[in-house]
Amino acid sequence: MRNVLFVCSANRLRSPTAEQVFADYRGIEVASAGLDASCGNPVSSEALEWADIVFVMERAHRNKLSKRFKEHLKKARVICLNIPDEYELMDPQLVALLKARVTPHLP
Repeated sequence: MRNVLFVCSANRLRSPTAEQVFADYRGIEVASAGLDASCGNPVSSEALEWADIVFVMERAHRNKLSKRFKEHLKKARVICLNIPDEYELMDPQLVALLKARVTPHLP
């Protein structure tokens, strides 16, 4: 079983969509979190240590993770999906993008 963490800025649209899309995917456990201080479920060192793969939506997210949590990213592979913040929760276009860009990296 692989642990997969999806990260975006506010954990309101992109990463929760990804978590829902892949919640029933065989062979993985999923979670999502955000990088903004004001988000309801912020990224934590525990979540990063739990994760085998961390999918970030933008390069800026990868940079923030590296700066804030470098010591907790030793195990996890960080993959940038290059998905801009222009979609609503469960937007069909977002779902299609996530499936196309995430699935090749899953077991």
